[in-house]
Amino acid sequence: MASKRRTGGKHSKNSKNRKTRGGGRTPVQRVIDIPSPADHAKAAQECEELAERHPEEREELLLEAADAWSDAGEYDRAVTLYERLLDADTADGCSEPELVDAYRIGVLWDAGRCEDARAAAAAFRRRHPRHAGAWNFVAETFEAGDETSTAAEWFTAGITHALGASGPVTVEAVEADPHHYDIEMLVIGRHRVRRLLGEPHDDWDDVADVLHEHRAAPFFGRVTPLDEMHDPLRLMQMVNGVPEALETAIEALPDELGHGSRHAHTAALRSTCVLYWPPEEFTALLARRPEAADSYGTDHAGHRRQVEHTLRELSEEGATHLAVGRATVSGLESHAAAEGGASPDAPDTRSAYAAELARRGLVTDWPPPRNGPCWCGSGRKYKKCCGNPATA
Repeated sequence: MASKRRTGGKHSKNSKNRKTRGGGRTPVQRVIDIPSPADHAKAAQECEELAERHPEEREELLLEAADAWSDAGEYDRAVTLYERLLDADTADGCSEPELVDAYRIGVLWDAGRCEDARAAAAAFRRRHPRHAGAWNFVAETFEAGDETSTAAEWFTAGITHALGASGPVTVEAVEADPHHYDIEMLVIGRHRVRRLLGEPHDDWDDVADVLHEHRAAPFFGRVTPLDEMHDPLRLMQMVNGVPEALETAIEALPDELGHGSRHAHTAALRSTCVLYWPPEEFTALLARRPEAADSYGTDHAGHRRQVEHTLRELSEEGATHLAVGRATVSGLESHAAAEGGASPDAPDTRSAYAAELARRGLVTDWPPPRNGPCWCGSGRKYKKCCGNPATA
């Protein structure tokens, strides 16, 4: 089970302008109904009923029910479910109690029970868990509540606990860890809040810069430096929906990418598309272009998780109109040929190919509508597939 991302809760100063976990965004090219509290409550009740009928999926269903109760504003009911899962004396139990406890802390905060949340967080910290995702979720809870200094302490402590107090905090150590996605989020989150606090750049911030570059380069070619992404003014503009922040990025494109690329890359900014290689195309890509493994890895499940992870990070950073483009080897090579024989292996070519898919409308909006099919093409509901907190 991996951690879900925190966004501004009920008691964040900026909560009215921040995105929720996905149910209320407006996808590209269509308008969907935003679920009401009653819709969320109905979904929660259905999940609880299903949990009784399907004990083999009890934990997943109760977690989904708790999340829905929280979205419905029924925070006490969400807390009750989390505590039920954490109770070792019940038949429910959970596979990752530290992560479930982190979710409980977040809901207590959203409910306005801040002292209870602080007490629960203090108890969490006294146990010295090593679950990077749980540390990250609690840190983001404090960050969303505008307690930036406390968030910085939690990000730092989370890194130390996840990698070990005596272990080095290096790019190699983070990327070699089995839970490197969550540790990356801790390191990058620490960079973000330290930038907001005006702290001087340190060695761990250097690690965050490189991790960000490694993660973003395969998808977008040109990588916006992390210091620029975490600039306090830019973050404030993104949080408050200031369009000039996007327009400035668009106007800068001719100098950075050349006038001939502006149209495609402007489309990419207005409808940011992340390339996804379906299983058969992923296999064909690696067979035809083995060097693609440097960007996408050799495990398709890992590639699918990375796409979802990248989309969530872009959403948290304020990007809108996100989409997934189903890439094909023939499509990439045809696009490269049409661009004057550009190398299909170049990040800029892949970025332009993604932009072209977005321009032509050959993309799937992200996140899918509630109860909609997953973007990966599995046919399963998004929240049961790539949008499931247990696998995202």
